Amino acid sequence: MPKLVIVESPTKARTIRNYLPNDYRVEASMGHVRDLPQSASEIPASVKGEKWAQLGVNVEDNFEPLYVVPQDKKKIVKELKDALKAADELILATDEDREGESISWHLLQLLQPKVPIKRMVFHEITEDAIREAIQNCRTVDERLVRAQETRRILDRLVGYTLSPLLWKKIAYGLSAGRVQSVAVRLLVNRERQRRAFRQGSYWDLKATLVATSQEPGVRSQEAFEAKLVTLGGIKVATGSDFDETTGQIAQGRNVVLLNEAEARALADRIRDRTWTVISLEERPVTRKPSAPFTTSTLQQEANRKLGLSARDTMRVAQSLYEQGYITYMRTDSVHLSQQAIAAARACVQEMYGADYLSPEPRQYTTKSKGAQEAHEAIRPAGNTFRTPQQTGLKDREFRLYDLIWKRTVATQMAEARQTHITVQIQVEDAGFRASGKRIDFPGFFRAYVEGSDDPNAAIEDQEVILPPLRQGDTPVCQELEAIGHETQPPARYTEASLVKTLESEGIGRPSTYASIIGTIIDRGYAQMVNNALVPTFTAFAVTSLLEKHFPDLVDTSFTARMEQTLDDISTGEVQWLPYLKEFYLGETGLETQVRERENGIDPNEARSVELENLDAKVRIGRFGAYLEVENGNELVKASIPKDLTPSDLDPEQVETLLRQKTEGPDKVGFHPETGEPIYLLIGTYGPYVQLGDATEENPKPKRASLPKGVTPEQVTLDMAVGLLALPRTLGVHPDTGGRIQASLGRFGPYVVHDQGKEGKDYRSLKAGDDVLTITLERALELLSEPKSGRGRRAAAKPLRELGAHPEDEEPVNIYDGPYGPYIKHGKVNASLPEGQTVEAITMDVALEALAAKAGAKKSGKGSKSSTAKSTRSASSTAKKTAAKKSTTKKSTTKKTTTSKTTTTSSTKKKT
Repeated sequence: MPKLVIVESPTKARTIRNYLPNDYRVEASMGHVRDLPQSASEIPASVKGEKWAQLGVNVEDNFEPLYVVPQDKKKIVKELKDALKAADELILATDEDREGESISWHLLQLLQPKVPIKRMVFHEITEDAIREAIQNCRTVDERLVRAQETRRILDRLVGYTLSPLLWKKIAYGLSAGRVQSVAVRLLVNRERQRRAFRQGSYWDLKATLVATSQEPGVRSQEAFEAKLVTLGGIKVATGSDFDETTGQIAQGRNVVLLNEAEARALADRIRDRTWTVISLEERPVTRKPSAPFTTSTLQQEANRKLGLSARDTMRVAQSLYEQGYITYMRTDSVHLSQQAIAAARACVQEMYGADYLSPEPRQYTTKSKGAQEAHEAIRPAGNTFRTPQQTGLKDREFRLYDLIWKRTVATQMAEARQTHITVQIQVEDAGFRASGKRIDFPGFFRAYVEGSDDPNAAIEDQEVILPPLRQGDTPVCQELEAIGHETQPPARYTEASLVKTLESEGIGRPSTYASIIGTIIDRGYAQMVNNALVPTFTAFAVTSLLEKHFPDLVDTSFTARMEQTLDDISTGEVQWLPYLKEFYLGETGLETQVRERENGIDPNEARSVELENLDAKVRIGRFGAYLEVENGNELVKASIPKDLTPSDLDPEQVETLLRQKTEGPDKVGFHPETGEPIYLLIGTYGPYVQLGDATEENPKPKRASLPKGVTPEQVTLDMAVGLLALPRTLGVHPDTGGRIQASLGRFGPYVVHDQGKEGKDYRSLKAGDDVLTITLERALELLSEPKSGRGRRAAAKPLRELGAHPEDEEPVNIYDGPYGPYIKHGKVNASLPEGQTVEAITMDVALEALAAKAGAKKSGKGSKSSTAKSTRSASSTAKKTAAKKSTTKKSTTKKTTTSKTTTTSSTKKKT
């Protein structure tokens, strides 16, 4: 009889099946097979009349959870039961964390197996890992199960007790959550800071100086920049010296604040005076590579580098894990096994050489609060690391694996060595500073620079080369510019910075951050604007209610202590039942607080958002936020556009929205052909123009949104007529005869080529293109370019693939462009050299062309040219290309030996 192995997903099942003997049958549970009821329809009839039934937790009987099998899982459970009947052993191979342990326990409760049971755990899906895991099985860990169950019960109690209160007092459909509400409050507090922010301004000077070489027989002049830092021995004010709430210099700061007139007068006074180098300091600095990825840091870096949301990052990582490419992706640990360290060091030795290898194997220790997962860091799977190019992965999977591979390999590379140079220059009573940075040895920078997509470009960007200077030198001032600055409000949270804050405060678990952020957006508490999480007016209302009536539940330190208690339950240091009783039923418990305070919460107050300096009231309604103001004996209400944020709502905008409501919309003019009026309005989704009035015959007159960056004040009659005429037909494609149009869409202006049965081909307009004036020729040029997007390689199929670049293993391909074929490597495009054809060009010739193009770009920007370096790289291509070929192939030989060890089911005792 076969042995039945149960995992969570079909992908994981397919991968594991490759490494098991033929007498093993692998099935998927499709995640959890039991859970607390999600709706009233799932509550069993036997308990529907109980007061606690809606909670799904019997708070009257020791918090016994009410578990049900969801309708969509009943078929799966039946199939698993049927499979178990034909098996002589059950192996539970779910993930090695609390959720995975819980899934295994629920499977035992449902299947009630009569055969021997094993709990098989592993942190990567490779042949060696599976073979070792099946020989070292254990029983289900009751403490992990209890910890997961307590967390689930606690989250249900908070969410299902507070959410109905929000429905009654603010708006139906809102939700509260133990971690979610704290995260929303972080966003709201940052937006409050932005609203309270007062802009300050200051001026300083930037000098372009020319140093003349003093070496014998050498005549050269090199320019460098210096910035004003002191005046009369007192520090010149910068942005950090301002109080954000007043826009003035903070109390206690002894600084000189220059205005425009003073800065220009100072520049005129010192420009032609003698500039003297008074000191020069060189300070050596070393940088160590960052630790390998944890769940949290992977989400942060994937958001910064690849533009992936936390939710997308976890989906892609889950797929990579289940296919056997990376180790388990839910981990707080930065530890690397000896196998992983050896594999990473082998990669460094092979790809970068012995000079780039760290002298000793480098190991990291976990420092994050509440780290409890007993896994490795996230790294490439196996005892040898496949390069990204060897995996055959594409798109998001390729880019995320590439990120993980580079970060892991970098951990075993030598430290980067830099020299920081500071030059102090005096001219009369003004002190200037020039700062330089020299990279003496790039070390791990060669493979990975945190926050940068291109390690080589990052190395050059970090270098600021100063000319050779000595104390007493007198450089000549070539240019002296007065520059004005304005202080900026605190930056909004991105997904990356919010994840970092939640982790540093010990709030929630990194494995849940993706779902938390997704819920915040889905529930309308925040919207994503240019990668920033912008809280809505609804978020303000909910946060204010919770702060006033349930302050502990949105307090970061209280939530962090709760998280620590849950971790202590998993280790047996804290008893789960007394804790739940105190939290929910105690004298200051949640149920007691809600019962006592519910009647004291005024719905009108709860639906109002308090914003200072506004005469109108902001309220939350069924269809979003709106303004309300008294006008005589009546109330005037006006919807607030969805893209207008709480920090940006000012008295002028309020006046415009209310005037439109009371006096009607502004009239731009009359359409030159129809004679109908054209109005300028501001709606829920922002400003737009409208042709004519809404009537019974024409209830929906034509409308057109304003292009991004165009304000209502900039709208002219011609522009309005042009917008209302969109889409514009530009002509037909010379090759297909398909129509080409220009129009505005959700993501901005674009051109589209109607290719008939093959569908439509879209391209976004670029900076400088105008949807109202773009020509057919320009549209054809855009359509001929490969499709591209943030962090995405060209979607067009290459004419020819030459192979991997010897320096970074990125592909070198040839594409067809508007001006003929071109060579592409990363962000560098180079035309085919004269006399070369697509079919005949070699990798050596392509690398020479790319190196020349890269060198020309850098020289043109005034950066130190790296043409020589690139050329040296190209000249050694033959040797390096050969060295880059894979020397390892994963064995797929199936093992036929299995462990004879059996374990018995451990049924959890209910208190």
